[in-house]
Amino acid sequence: MDYFERNYHIVSQRMIQQMENSIILGRKLIDTELDTGILNFLIKPIVKAFYDYWSSHDVRSGTLKQIKLTLNSGKELLQIENSQANFDKILNRYLQSYLEADQTTRQCNRDHKNYERITQVAKETFINYLKEVVVLLSVKEDVKDYIDLSRVAFKSKEIAKQNLLKQLNFTERGIRIVEEDPSILKVPVGRKIILKALRRGFEITKKEFIKALNDTYNEK
Repeated sequence: MDYFERNYHIVSQRMIQQMENSIILGRKLIDTELDTGILNFLIKPIVKAFYDYWSSHDVRSGTLKQIKLTLNSGKELLQIENSQANFDKILNRYLQSYLEADQTTRQCNRDHKNYERITQVAKETFINYLKEVVVLLSVKEDVKDYIDLSRVAFKSKEIAKQNLLKQLNFTERGIRIVEEDPSILKVPVGRKIILKALRRGFEITKKEFIKALNDTYNEK
C-alpha cells in the first residue's frame, strides 16, 4: 500500500468514526429534549421515528458518499497536478454530487428564501474539506494513525487550529441560517426540538474537537 492509500484509509476511518459519533450524540440529545417538554409526549414517537430513519438511511449513506467524493477528489488532484486550474476543474466536476448528498441541503426546502445561503455554505465546506484532504493525503512520512498524520500534515497547532475553526465556522453558519427561520426544514413536526439538539450537539462537538486538537499537539 503506497502512502496515498495509507493516508486515504486513515482519513476515511477518521471521518466515518466522526459520523457515527455524531449520529449517536444526536439520538441522545433528541431524547433529552423530548423528555423535558410537557407536551412532547404527543410528538415523541414521530420525532424519534423520523430521526431513526433519517440517521439510518439518509445521514449514513449521504455522508459516506461525501467522504468518498472528497477523498477521491483529493487523490485525483494529487495524481495529476495540484494547481489552481486543476483544483477548480475537479471542484466543478464533483460539487453537484457533493451537494446532492449533503444532509443540510437535503433536509431543507429548495423553494425557501434562504436555500441558496445553505447551498453556499455547503459549497464552501466542500472546498475547505478538499483543501485539507489534499494536505493529509500528501504526507509521505511514516505515520501510524490520524494523530501522527495530522502532526506531519499541519506542522503547528496554530495551523491545525485555523483549519478546525474555519470548518466549525461553516457548521455554525449553517445552523444559524436554519435558526433564523426553521420553516426551511422539511420536517413536519418537532423543528424546535431538532434545532435545540442540533445546537447543543454542535457546541459539544466543538469542545471535543478542540480538546482532541490540544491532545494531538500535547497541550492542555
